[in-house]
Amino acid sequence: MEKKLLIKYADVDIYQQEQLVLKDIQLEVHSGEFIYLLGKVGSGKTSLLKSMYHDVPVKYGVASVLDHDLHALDINDVPFLRRKIGIVFQDFQLLTDRSVYKNLEFVLKATDWKDQAAIDEQIENVLTQVGMASSGNKMPHQLSGGEQQRIVIARALLNSPEIILADEPTGNLDYHTGNKLFELLTTICKAGTTVIIATHNLNWVDKYPGRVFICDNETLTEEILEKEKTK
Repeated sequence: MEKKLLIKYADVDIYQQEQLVLKDIQLEVHSGEFIYLLGKVGSGKTSLLKSMYHDVPVKYGVASVLDHDLHALDINDVPFLRRKIGIVFQDFQLLTDRSVYKNLEFVLKATDWKDQAAIDEQIENVLTQVGMASSGNKMPHQLSGGEQQRIVIARALLNSPEIILADEPTGNLDYHTGNKLFELLTTICKAGTTVIIATHNLNWVDKYPGRVFICDNETLTEEILEKEKTK
């Protein structure tokens, strides 16, 4: 099956508050890919992810995400782009004053889901997908860090996104819990969703292979792994 082009950046420069972060980005991402953005803190990984859902503006170059031209994107169309993208934050960003179910319901209602039966069914679906089917009534503080991150992934899956962006998703987790999280993300990818992970932890790349891009010295470079070189 032919892979669909989801993201195309050509000659793109990204700035954060007038400071150049990454320059001359050349990037094409297709459906079903598992991609790493590697680099030190401050190297531009997060800014690149944020540009993909129009939280950081792209000022120069060609930038298209899910058939949206980021230069021409009207402010009213930004929510439609973001509904197609699931975002996984390092610090969870769950609403602490309400249950897991209410956290997920809030997102669906905010994205124009109105049928309560459909909302209930979708919440049950995503919780089952991340192995948290029995946790809907729990409050976030009753969950471990790994469990909270699974709920964050469930939240990212609510609108059946074509792309999941994960920014240091294992940053607050121990190795064992992080390993389980990567297993979940690779399963989601194998089901057809593109997954892009920003991390500074090189250990995951060997265990869960994918395309690797390095953010360094204001540039984004794809690293061709040894096994690819020998093909």
